[in-house]
Amino acid sequence: MLSAENNVLLTEVGPGTPMGALMREHWLPCYASADLVADDRPAPVRLLGEDLLLWRDSEGRAALVDPVCPHRGAPLLYGRNEQGGLRCVYHGWKFDVRGRCLEMPTEPPDSRFLSKVRLHQHRCVERGGVIWAYLGEAEEPPPLPDLEWNLVPAAQCHVSIRVQDCNWLQALEGEVDSAHAPILHGRVDGQGSVSDMLASTDLQPSFDVLRQRFGVSVASSRRAEEGHLYWRVNQFLLPFYTFVPPQGRYPELSGHAWVPIDDHHTLCVMFSYHPDTPLPARTVELYEQGYQGRETGHASVNARDPQARGAYARYRTRYSRDNEFEFDYGSQVSTYFSGLPGLWVQDAACQSGAGPVLDRSREHLSSSDAGIAIVRRSLLDAVNAHRDGGGRPVTATEPELSMVRAVSLVLKRDESWFEAAEAPMRARLGAGFGYEVP
Repeated sequence: MLSAENNVLLTEVGPGTPMGALMREHWLPCYASADLVADDRPAPVRLLGEDLLLWRDSEGRAALVDPVCPHRGAPLLYGRNEQGGLRCVYHGWKFDVRGRCLEMPTEPPDSRFLSKVRLHQHRCVERGGVIWAYLGEAEEPPPLPDLEWNLVPAAQCHVSIRVQDCNWLQALEGEVDSAHAPILHGRVDGQGSVSDMLASTDLQPSFDVLRQRFGVSVASSRRAEEGHLYWRVNQFLLPFYTFVPPQGRYPELSGHAWVPIDDHHTLCVMFSYHPDTPLPARTVELYEQGYQGRETGHASVNARDPQARGAYARYRTRYSRDNEFEFDYGSQVSTYFSGLPGLWVQDAACQSGAGPVLDRSREHLSSSDAGIAIVRRSLLDAVNAHRDGGGRPVTATEPELSMVRAVSLVLKRDESWFEAAEAPMRARLGAGFGYEVP
């Protein structure tokens, strides 16, 4: 369990909060580059409890700005994106991507007031098909993290984004927890994959959790063939990244950035990539379209909510607590253990079902929650250290710390998982897995 005080400390991320201050030391992946079109209407976003606006000018440059005009506070959501600037529809003031005021139609031609007004903006950059935002106050932002999924060629990586209606920590803890996978994602009709069967032969994994400079490695072992153990090592990278081990016939690496929109909503940025070869076309098709009406780990185009409005409207899905995530009791009886329509929906229903912020003081953690307990402790240590001593955390100042991979291995019982996994856990651009993925 977590005390009510510490629960608030970890989950509140708005301006002036300790966790919000820690988050603001890092770059935040916040939008797909392809979804922000030049000279198109601005996109409302919300990060760490702050309402902002993304837009792209005629030359393709992206800007992240305050959502209101500095003149008299009119909403720039309705601004005209035209000819290299964003023009307020109230009085026609026009601003470029650097925040400079270009035109004031209502002012005298000889007025110098134009040079004294700026539209406040936050720094944003693009890499790997993703727009990254920095909300910190430092004059010089930290370097972008060297995340392998954001550095490999585009053909090797697929990224999807969705909004989840719960606190960021609830979502993150769901992916740290590897004990749930063969149960929640299982089938009752015997049609699961070989990898599912391998994991489900032992539903009582043993855990070994290791603190790292980048965060936490959560290793779980299950019985495999005689004299062997099946090890899966999930990774947590401060402040909000999780990495899931590869498995199966066509393995890839995957994970999430669980970016806090505010205290009650999370931007779930999922990535799946292969370290040295393009993703198969069929795999990408399944990510984008789902399979026979069911969702994969990625939110498909069919999951979108066409009625959504406001911040991140294009990333909101039709699955929610209000419609019970489209739970199907008949499916639960006959086919899928959970009765929920696909992988990420199953996770989201369990992570969000208790409400936007879980009261962790009422939990009863068990031995299988060892990874969650240590991740919480690492977050508490990080936020307290930042609050008490200031300065950027190492995950913001040392980009190479982000070159982390999750791993899955079958080892002899007397083999050390850490010794076997130490090299494969270090990401190397252009290099394959470095072992045979079970």
